[in-house]
Amino acid sequence: MASQTSDTIAECLAQAQSDSPEAKNNALLTLSSLTKVSMQNRNLLFQTHEAVPLLLTLSKSHTTQILSLSILFNLSLNPNLKHPLANTHFIHHLHSILLSPGGSPQARKLAASLICSLAMLDKNKAQFGVAGTVEVIVEALRGHAHESAIHYLVSSLAELMQYHGNCTLALRAGAVPLLLKNLEGPVEDLAASLTILALLARYKEGIKAIQEVDGVGELLADGLQKGCMASRENAAEILVRLFEESQQGMKEAAKKHDLLSSVADLAIRGSAKAREKAGVLMRMMMEDDLDLS
Repeated sequence: MASQTSDTIAECLAQAQSDSPEAKNNALLTLSSLTKVSMQNRNLLFQTHEAVPLLLTLSKSHTTQILSLSILFNLSLNPNLKHPLANTHFIHHLHSILLSPGGSPQARKLAASLICSLAMLDKNKAQFGVAGTVEVIVEALRGHAHESAIHYLVSSLAELMQYHGNCTLALRAGAVPLLLKNLEGPVEDLAASLTILALLARYKEGIKAIQEVDGVGELLADGLQKGCMASRENAAEILVRLFEESQQGMKEAAKKHDLLSSVADLAIRGSAKAREKAGVLMRMMMEDDLDLS
């Protein structure tokens, strides 16, 4: 069976280099199907001579880019392939896709997804940091990202932030205002943005950057009510850090007429972590005799 699959892979790679667009497309569709669910097939393709360089070349052409990136993403799902795939040449190619003004949103989604998948291997996180991936994602969020790709970019950044050195890079690149802006967007973008902000808020430089954004207290107070429980936990954690640093942050949050009820609801119906943070917020508001009327 493996021998038959190897033959099919070899034939598809040969067809992928033909002059016929239809033959190329059919060959890539077959490779995508073969690697979608089978770890063994992914290993077979990766081990085939010149397969990955060919896919990388094809991913630079608009006509074959999406299918080639899809196959490379499938390969990245195998834990043993994450490190060899994350070479500098491939990383820089993904950067160029993210920052290309005329690139397709689908290509950007796949490039961001590839970064996220490869970054799940801890040893790759630092490698992406050294290669400048954090700054590239922040730049893409700042100006080049299609709205539909934002979720994928922020998810990739959240994975990279699990390595503390990348948090410093994100702060220096100006990630905080962009992430806080996401809190006004779709609910599905909240979780990753708040995860990153909660990590950054643990640093003095991070909480300072959060404080400096106009209306941050209200945005985070809104975050207590929206999204999944993890989002609400992180919003509460950031508010605690904000309140510890500045009464102004507390006064801003208090502009939300339902802040007290939001905190009380979290204290009663939240997860263990959410209840703990809500309790701290409640105590801080009472100690500061905050006007919540």
